[in-house]
Amino acid sequence: MSDEFIQRIRTVIANSQKLPIDKVTIDSTFQELGIDSMDAVNILFGLESEFDINIPDEETKEIRTVRQMAEGVEKLIAAKAAGPAAQ
Repeated sequence: MSDEFIQRIRTVIANSQKLPIDKVTIDSTFQELGIDSMDAVNILFGLESEFDINIPDEETKEIRTVRQMAEGVEKLIAAKAAGPAAQ
């Protein structure tokens, strides 16, 4: 993951949760950041908009950290770039 990609993920989370960007790190857990399931839905909408992807609900159920969210978004971007045949 590039630093720019991680920064974009952190920015979406920080803006969505009205948190200082420096509080959101790649190793932050949602619990540490006070993110509940409703907050996570809002973050997902922000990430879908930021990266022009669709995040399936079933892919989000086990995500508990910023790193897991970033890895999931990265996979969806890669799948989109590969085209419909890869999905």
